[in-house]
Amino acid sequence: MPTQATESITLPVVGMTCAACQHHVEEALLHTSGVEEARVDLMAHRAHVVFDPSLAQPDALVTAIRNAGYDAVLPHTGDKQQQEQLPNTHFALKSAVAIAAGLLAMFLTMRPGQQMNMSMPSLIDWLLLIMTAAIAPWAGRTIYVSAWRGLLHRTTNMNTLVALGTSAAFLYSAFVTIWPHLNHGPAQMVYYDAVLMILGFLLLGKALEERAKHRALAALNALSKAQPVTARRIVDGTEAIVPLSEIRPGDRVLVLPGERFPVDATVASGRTTVDESMLTGESTPLERTTGDRVLAGSLNYDGAVECTAESLGEETVLARITRLVEQAQSSRAPMERLADRASAVFVPVVLVLAAITFAAWLITTHSLAQSIASTVAVLVIACPCAMGLAVPAALTVAVGRGAQLGVLFKGGEALERLANSDTIALDKTGTLTVGRPVLQSIHAFDQNEEKILRLAASAEERSNHPLAHAIVDHARAAGLTWPSAEDVQIIPGRGLTARVENHEVTLGNAVLFAEMFLQLPENVEAPAPGVTRLWMAIDNQPAAYFDAKDALQSNAAAAIAQLKHSGLKIQMLTGDSALAAQSIAAQLGITEVESSLDPAGKLARIRTLQQSGHKVAMAGDGINDAGALAQADAGIAMGAGADLAQEAGDVLLLRSETTSIPTAISLARQTLRIMRQNLYWAAGYNLIGIPLAAGVLYPAFHILLSPWAAAAAMAFSSVSVLANSLRLRNWHDIPLSKNA
Repeated sequence: MPTQATESITLPVVGMTCAACQHHVEEALLHTSGVEEARVDLMAHRAHVVFDPSLAQPDALVTAIRNAGYDAVLPHTGDKQQQEQLPNTHFALKSAVAIAAGLLAMFLTMRPGQQMNMSMPSLIDWLLLIMTAAIAPWAGRTIYVSAWRGLLHRTTNMNTLVALGTSAAFLYSAFVTIWPHLNHGPAQMVYYDAVLMILGFLLLGKALEERAKHRALAALNALSKAQPVTARRIVDGTEAIVPLSEIRPGDRVLVLPGERFPVDATVASGRTTVDESMLTGESTPLERTTGDRVLAGSLNYDGAVECTAESLGEETVLARITRLVEQAQSSRAPMERLADRASAVFVPVVLVLAAITFAAWLITTHSLAQSIASTVAVLVIACPCAMGLAVPAALTVAVGRGAQLGVLFKGGEALERLANSDTIALDKTGTLTVGRPVLQSIHAFDQNEEKILRLAASAEERSNHPLAHAIVDHARAAGLTWPSAEDVQIIPGRGLTARVENHEVTLGNAVLFAEMFLQLPENVEAPAPGVTRLWMAIDNQPAAYFDAKDALQSNAAAAIAQLKHSGLKIQMLTGDSALAAQSIAAQLGITEVESSLDPAGKLARIRTLQQSGHKVAMAGDGINDAGALAQADAGIAMGAGADLAQEAGDVLLLRSETTSIPTAISLARQTLRIMRQNLYWAAGYNLIGIPLAAGVLYPAFHILLSPWAAAAAMAFSSVSVLANSLRLRNWHDIPLSKNA
């Protein structure tokens, strides 16, 4: 794991075309002294590296990538964008030229008289030789350069197969054209059309791939462009448009209707409605007035507001969300490890199979032309592009789509674990309920009710518990004021103690009172269903109790119904009383309830479920439930975007709505299905395509696959994997199906 002394950097990498390339770059970085972690993103052409600056410098990382046969640059302004655009430069144009030339060559090689005695070279063959010699190096330059670099560094990749196949076909055809008198027997075929068509279809596939990758990364690109680059700063009543980098915390910023907020800020004056859908997935405009917080990147609808800048630059919620999405998209899903292992040995195995194919055809048919044609077909059709894109393509699109819906997956592993969960444990307050209970009544024993409320509000003011907010809000509404409490001690899952106005004040549940040997009064009516009771003692004597009630989220029942329909085992884990918990559970149809649990009790319950063989997802507020969230196979943290950095979950829900839970699980399961479909297709394609190209069906059915048809099939394979993954871009929240 990285230590505090480490640094991280993201380097754009040029020249990667398949999973084998990705593997080579990662290995080169990991073998560099001082590198502790390296993750290479084939989709976005970049490498994220964690390193010890005392042992390695960024220049050394770039050198390691270049020594592996690829290229990289330090991420200076403008360089990254330029470098990331290099791989798809003129792909469409080169593809069109190569395919057109290939079709012309195919037409000319099928001309009447082709099978005539060729003791003298054909003028048309000479023209085809010149045309192919001119177009192939131009169109396939990146392919041949990459293959050559790999050869120099003793590595292989997809380009190795293409370069070897097309070179063999071209050299054989050139030999037949230049020295026809050395051929005996029937006229020999030439494969100029195959060379050009292979390169054309390969480049067409690459052009389509790059377009699909751009669409897959669209969600991240939209996030990165959401923040304005300038702001309207107000100084002494004077407005000036300045670069965003000049804004400092505390500055006054004016935002007009139709503009996006440039920083996280608090509204100082004015009233408006804002659209935060880019950040939280919440499509309903939200009202914001003096004292309310607004987030960078959100859209100001209908009011001009002055704001006080708070979080800037990389510290804004938008920036943190963007980093999380970027890191998740470049992460590895466990399923991808299988593809990585296969890709590492795939190209050498294909080279062996190609050699066997060449020898078998030459021995059985004594036809050098047919031996070369079948060998080229095997080399081309086996390119492992689809296998390398199968998992990262689906993960990239899913993470982007999740961000649009207010669901942030922290990585591929988190997504897979969530999809495989069979049990979900749910916190009550803030997960199933609104999370802002309202004080229903105050029952004082021997004290003045106003004094009781004042002392309680003073003690609870520093607590972040929902019941504390209920007491403080009620006291403020009553117009009370109070001194600051001293020696406040929070007892997680129980309550708190404090010193107020020279009194020892204790507030908590019945469990805390029992632990402190405080005798609760008898003959007190039990709380009504759904009511939570908070006891209060002054100077170790019971003094009062407060009854508060929290409302169910409006969509909680529908969310629980979806979770049940999916086959998930549902449990409620809460620190609230059994009566209050059972009331909520009954309204939602939850039959398994564990109440009066402190944080350790929730964690223990998660462990018990796991020891029983269950894969457990836990949904909670991310602070009091941090231990349980961390222990669960998949932790789902509910909470607003402003608290993202403190959340302990594997999945972050930017909207604290129960319906976001089945949305996250449903998207994770659908993504897992897409990943599996892609892997099955990629593996099945090679299992069928390689034998077909080698000619195993020829003895029985006289079926052969020409080299250019193999190239078309290879390009179709990669594009089909990306197209299947892109279905997730338009995924809509639908009722959960059974486990993926």
